[in-house]
Amino acid sequence: MNIQLFHSLTILLHLHIHILILIPTTNSLNFLYNSFTTTTNLTLIPDAHIQPPVIRMTNDSNQYSYGRAFHPTKLPMLKPSPSSTNITSFSTSFIFSILPDNPTSPGFGLAFVLCNTTSPPGALASQYFGLFTNSISSSSIFPLIAVEFDTGQNPEFNDKDSNHIGIDLNNIESKIQTPAGYYNSTGSFVPVQMNTGENIRAWIEFDGERLEINVTVAPVGVSKPLKPTLSYNDSSIAHYVAPEMFFGFSASKTNWIEAQRVLAWSFSDDGSLKELNTTNLPVFKRGSSSSSLSSGAIAGIAVGCFVFVVCCTSVFVLYFRWRKRREDDDDVEDWEMEYWPHRFSYEELSNATKGFQREQLLGFGGFGKVYKGTLMNKTLVAVKCVNHDSKQGLREFMAEISSMGRLQHKNLVQMRGWCRKGNELMLVYDYMPNGSLNKWVFDKPEKVLGWDQRRRILVDVAEGLSYLHHGWDQVVIHRDIKSSNILLDGDMRGRLGDFGLAKLYQHGQVPNTTRVVGTLGYLAPEIATVAAPTSASDVYSFGVVLLEVACGRRPLETDVVEEEVVLIDWVRELYAKECVVEAADSRIKGEYDVGDMEMVLKLGLACCHPEPNRRPTMKEVVALLLGEDIAEAPGKVLSDLARGDDNGGGGGRESDEEVPLQST
Repeated sequence: MNIQLFHSLTILLHLHIHILILIPTTNSLNFLYNSFTTTTNLTLIPDAHIQPPVIRMTNDSNQYSYGRAFHPTKLPMLKPSPSSTNITSFSTSFIFSILPDNPTSPGFGLAFVLCNTTSPPGALASQYFGLFTNSISSSSIFPLIAVEFDTGQNPEFNDKDSNHIGIDLNNIESKIQTPAGYYNSTGSFVPVQMNTGENIRAWIEFDGERLEINVTVAPVGVSKPLKPTLSYNDSSIAHYVAPEMFFGFSASKTNWIEAQRVLAWSFSDDGSLKELNTTNLPVFKRGSSSSSLSSGAIAGIAVGCFVFVVCCTSVFVLYFRWRKRREDDDDVEDWEMEYWPHRFSYEELSNATKGFQREQLLGFGGFGKVYKGTLMNKTLVAVKCVNHDSKQGLREFMAEISSMGRLQHKNLVQMRGWCRKGNELMLVYDYMPNGSLNKWVFDKPEKVLGWDQRRRILVDVAEGLSYLHHGWDQVVIHRDIKSSNILLDGDMRGRLGDFGLAKLYQHGQVPNTTRVVGTLGYLAPEIATVAAPTSASDVYSFGVVLLEVACGRRPLETDVVEEEVVLIDWVRELYAKECVVEAADSRIKGEYDVGDMEMVLKLGLACCHPEPNRRPTMKEVVALLLGEDIAEAPGKVLSDLARGDDNGGGGGRESDEEVPLQST
């Protein structure tokens, strides 16, 4: 009886084991898209859209655009096991194409992203793949992992070049990055340029057990290389994983059109990644949507041509009637489009500023009036009007402004575009809601800016100016650094504005200019005798800003005793008496650390040294403001300052007008 019972239990146990084997413990996620149609089930927000047979990540017609394309099913990232909780492993492969309209414009690229939400908090819609803020100091842990395929360079985020792959953990500054390319069969590295429109295939392998991410890229047609392009292994990856995460693609852009396309996508979390079909893919080139057109596309083009011919006559008549009604608005000349393609119409800016009404006026000076404007998409902008007396001068200025528009840094006021009417040039910038720094420090503001905020703004401006001097392929000399040209955004962060006086020159080249311009009180003493601005003259002006922000006084004051009229001289005298902190703004007494205030005042004097070659560079200024020892400033600056040399006073009456001090 016991033997029969034993056999019965054995049979039942075997049946139970077989039943358990037939029941899956998890639902694998495995799919393949060799193309995309309007019926493809994806979560698309807000500007991402399917343009069969591809996904377009951004909208060319929007000035600021971002798009995210997620698979509708969340990926379970934590798999329970008897002893621990394991992170899911997965592999994915996709084909993408990135093609800017203008190959010299700033690039943006796209990113593959894992996130516990489809809308990451604080993400900037126009930059940073539409995923991140512009801060690299945040230490917050948030479930967001991105693999970036970056076609632009942001030196302030330590980007090494404008064509790289990186791993981002809830921060725009990559944990690791490497130039785009692949290792061939001989082990040699073959670069891959990602912004030519060429179809590029990417492989991403996420090893949850080893906490390792491997990324490989190669042109379509090249077999998967054995060695990954980038490999990142770090236990900190686990901190950025949520139990379930959305996964897909994200991209963004500002003014410049850059078509980011996803052509095919395969994904598996069970090790059975399906192979993509890489044949008959559309190939995109500049000036055309595709060089490999289907018969349907050809038929569509034929129909479009017919419609165009039918409509051409009426459009032709209407166009020239409209052109005739335009007052003094010149035709767009060929050279204008060479410099910068984003041109606003005069009507658009006129409507935005309510006809340039006085009520919209934000300010004015020797270089033009600035108006507040609201574009059709509700974006707030500042419109600066600059007059030029000749088309040749206007053309030279346009060449300069086009380069300014390509500068991108979190501490520079971003230029958005331009408009020309006759000899008047209108420059469109981001609107800074908190105005200029001088209104928060001098006179009697409604709320006096505290030391912590002043200190942070000084660091912001120093980083922006360091980018102009050292962070681009050309040296940019601002030539008019002053507190009224330091603007504050909605978060009270400092941004350096007004590049109307800036001059570019190649690294190591002597700049050529025939007249000196700037604002008295901020001008370096050598400018009066040598009409050649340098980065050292910008450093001098920034030194004046350091002193006036720390002291709460303008560079030149007329309602004080004679010994205190010139701010630099007064602070230098206090330094010589070893009581420099007495120059600090009395309104913020008790808010600052005495040692920190002393360091800032000394640094301001060092920047204002009368000898240009004795001043620190902006790289050194940034390092000092971020906490390094003031003794690391170059040369014997501090001991020289103790002499009380007054050659750097920069005296005279302060003015916002352009001041021709010398001409040759």
